[in-house]
Amino acid sequence: MKEPVPLLPALAVLAGLAAMVPAAPAQSERCQLPPQHAGVTFPVDQVGRSWACRLQPLLSDYTTANKVGPIRTKLPESLYRYLLDRPPLAAALINRLDLGLYLAERRGPGRYWGHDGEGTSGIVELVYHDDTSRIYYLEGSHDSRMLPQVTGKAVVFVRMTPVKEADGTESMDTLLVAYTRLDNRVLSGLVSLLRPLIGGTVRGKLIKGIETVNRLGDVMRKQPDRVLFEAADPPAFADADVAFLKRALEEMHVPAVQSRTRPRP
Repeated sequence: MKEPVPLLPALAVLAGLAAMVPAAPAQSERCQLPPQHAGVTFPVDQVGRSWACRLQPLLSDYTTANKVGPIRTKLPESLYRYLLDRPPLAAALINRLDLGLYLAERRGPGRYWGHDGEGTSGIVELVYHDDTSRIYYLEGSHDSRMLPQVTGKAVVFVRMTPVKEADGTESMDTLLVAYTRLDNRVLSGLVSLLRPLIGGTVRGKLIKGIETVNRLGDVMRKQPDRVLFEAADPPAFADADVAFLKRALEEMHVPAVQSRTRPRP
């Protein structure tokens, strides 16, 4: 999930023209992003100007804002990042291990289509990434019995922190801050009534996604042979992915083996 990607060529042309007109300084000021989100500072000054000008209106006029976490995921940092940057691989593993019905397809560098199997689908684009942070832009829709089809946009800030457990194993703490804005004009007019429902839906989706990854980590720790079997089962994953999973699973179990064989004082 790496480098930012272009959207419509027209947007790129407009952004380029905007940089050449005298009003550029004022536009730059309008496109400044707030660095603080849920008490956490993100490096928004590293976000490119074209992206900043797309995100700023959403951050200044959102329908709902949700904070989730930090939630601990039982995956070592290297494996966590590998799956985070490869949504189709993570979704395929989750499906093959019967942990969920997620689907994901790569639609370009840093751009993915996804479906959670429960009515929510859309495009996810990576805006910015470094060792501890991710910023994503999403456009998607949600169908449910409670609401007609809802379409909207979102900006999600992610902060990742590696932690060491008491038994020596590695885990990751993940904090998510999501801002969502509806496209539907009728629903937007009823925002005061619908905000609790919409906010609860968004929060539930975020929590379920992290919890599903946590369950995946639990299976990897307890049933590594099953994970490798599913990865190699036709149609097998790419050789590089299978090799990485095999190495990562072996490393995950080294601390446990050492703790069992350590002589008693």
